[in-house]
Amino acid sequence: MEMPVINACEVEECAYNTEGACHALAITVGDVRHAHCDTFFRTPAKGGDPLGIGQVGACKMADCRHNSQFECHAPGISVGYVESAANCLTYSQA
Repeated sequence: MEMPVINACEVEECAYNTEGACHALAITVGDVRHAHCDTFFRTPAKGGDPLGIGQVGACKMADCRHNSQFECHAPGISVGYVESAANCLTYSQA
């Protein structure tokens, strides 16, 4: 199985975001109740692989229509703000 890519990330202050692209090797989504990007954190330094494209490593949102056994099967996702939290915007309740 290939991990879905993060097509876009609007959360510019994330350590893994550079110019709207996620460069984490893999992110984790959710905490069972909210589809937030669990990998998000703020720091002045940028991290991740500058040549890589972020992917979804795990998803804890069992009620998402793209989730099967805590793995995301969407072709790709977008991350952005829901209220003030960094969330998977592709999340869709089954």
